[in-house]
Amino acid sequence: MRAFAHPNPEDIRLEALLGALADPVRLQIVRKLRGSDGMACAFACPCEGVPKSTLSHHFRVLREAGLVRTEKRATAHINVLRYAEIEGRFPGLLPTILAFGTHGSERA
Repeated sequence: MRAFAHPNPEDIRLEALLGALADPVRLQIVRKLRGSDGMACAFACPCEGVPKSTLSHHFRVLREAGLVRTEKRATAHINVLRYAEIEGRFPGLLPTILAFGTHGSERA
């Protein structure tokens, strides 16, 4: 099996990040990953019953956008949010996006 490709921090584009986070399922995956030190794909999924192919697609989009780093550990693919790298490239972007829409943080 070949290793996953991840963009270098300087190659991460704002439009790719925003496009990946525009999907509600991917946004929820990123929110779950924010509070962890890494999760297998199935545990990071916000809803049950998502087909493996759909889940793989969501993680591929997140990985290609530069939001997650995926590593193979034993038989699992562990995904880690690249929070510090994104914060270094686009300061304040992820905290703002991840806070928006959560209970009590909507702005009128």
